[in-house]
Amino acid sequence: MKKTVRAHTNIALIKYWGKRDEELILPMNSSLSLTLDAFYTDTSVRFDETKTEDEFYLNDVQQTGSSLKKVQVILDLVRQQSGISHKAVVESQNHVPTAAGLASSASGMAALAGAASAAAGLELSRKDLSRLARRGSGSASRSVYGGFVEWQKGTNDLDSHAVPVDDADWDIGMLFILLNKKEKAVSSREGMKRTVETSPFYPSWVESTEQDLIQMKDAIQNRDFDTLGKLTERSALKMHATTLGAVEPFTYWEPDSLVAMELVRTLRSEGFHCYFTMDAGPNVKVLCRMSEAKELQRHLASRFGEDHVLLSGIGEGLKELS
Repeated sequence: MKKTVRAHTNIALIKYWGKRDEELILPMNSSLSLTLDAFYTDTSVRFDETKTEDEFYLNDVQQTGSSLKKVQVILDLVRQQSGISHKAVVESQNHVPTAAGLASSASGMAALAGAASAAAGLELSRKDLSRLARRGSGSASRSVYGGFVEWQKGTNDLDSHAVPVDDADWDIGMLFILLNKKEKAVSSREGMKRTVETSPFYPSWVESTEQDLIQMKDAIQNRDFDTLGKLTERSALKMHATTLGAVEPFTYWEPDSLVAMELVRTLRSEGFHCYFTMDAGPNVKVLCRMSEAKELQRHLASRFGEDHVLLSGIGEGLKELS
């Protein structure tokens, strides 16, 4: 049985950065994200008794090595739970630049978890789909749901999963400033590991993030956009500061990343409701009022080009397409 599932990217507002268990992908801190509709992955899975090896095609190109192994983590867990022993054919169309800090792994692994479990005949709850997706990519646990989503760090494999917080249907959008779509030099996994193990700033990051999360959920409950935005900026800047203290130090910022952040500050001083955030990559995202998004997009495009500034609305959770 072949199943196809779509998952959207999510952008963390309170960041996830660092694992306390590399195999189970258990995070050092809880996080909170916003699911968006601009970027997504469609993944089809079928288990085929005639195949002698798993096959993985990304954008119609067969993948091997580490890319295949990441997919097999999810496939093996599904086979274990379902009792199926057949190899699988996985076909993904990724409408997200891969490994550029735009959450391609989040949508990719969430779609894979949904499609593989459905193809195997498993009827998993959203909670268990979130747990399964987490084993492929931590941020994928959040793409199971739409709107604002919290990934609760939990204490073990069973209670580390995402939960929905709010549908975000209150004049919220996000602009993506695409500065560089190339694969980054330091992967998220390598960057996290290096930072956790060597950055003297890291313990303060973990401690302060728990309080940021409490304040963020209060801001969402009260629909306090400006507090939401300030916390979003603060979380991003603190996360990126930890990488500068790592051994060897590294950063995902590029010169235009700084230009974009300063332009967002300038636009905010002119009366726009806009706040920046960045993940493990040079691209800058701008949390904004959807009612102001088109005008903000024009301002940003005048500096970075129309093709480099994309607008997104709020995305939904996992959706079975066929």
